[in-house]
Amino acid sequence: MKKTLQRVIQILFLALFVFLIISGKVQLWMGLFLLGIVSSFVLGRIYCGWICSINTVMIGVTWIKKKLHIKSMKIPSFLTKAWVRYVALGVFVIVFIFTMFTGKKLPILPILFMIGMLLTFLFPEELWHRYLCPYGTILHLSSKTSKYHMAIDSHKCNNCGVCMRVCPAKAVEKYEDHHEIHKSDCIVCMECSRKCKQEAISYK
Repeated sequence: MKKTLQRVIQILFLALFVFLIISGKVQLWMGLFLLGIVSSFVLGRIYCGWICSINTVMIGVTWIKKKLHIKSMKIPSFLTKAWVRYVALGVFVIVFIFTMFTGKKLPILPILFMIGMLLTFLFPEELWHRYLCPYGTILHLSSKTSKYHMAIDSHKCNNCGVCMRVCPAKAVEKYEDHHEIHKSDCIVCMECSRKCKQEAISYK
């Protein structure tokens, strides 16, 4: 039931995104993203897992790849460097400032939408979620101190590792005797919670 509700919400926001793009009211979506930043200080990256239109399409792309047995290419090691996400964010900010001061309308959001979708056809979702999405980098920083987040109950967890395997953002890290979800990378998609047979993972 929760997954169905989540998908309905995601599709509704995707429809809203498309409508705003077509009607030329992209600034309203930026306002929604700003609300996502504010809420991330308390709720974590809810925007990523429930609202982001790019993520919604990426889920569909991944589903198609699985059905067609299309394997993702390995992410180039240089793209996993910490500086890459900040360079991507810097380029986004510079382009955004340029459009603000010059008044030129550049299709920034549609371009990001297409890049995220195309990259997911080639690579795992992790590449976009963790390293290249400028929104994700901002939310990575703002959600570090979030009060609510996905957490693993160590008393129930049997360290099977399924959470780490299914996480699209690779936000789960394995330690010697336990697994831990890094809330700044977690996109609160709930996939780990749904796949955990021990019912050890919850949003709290």
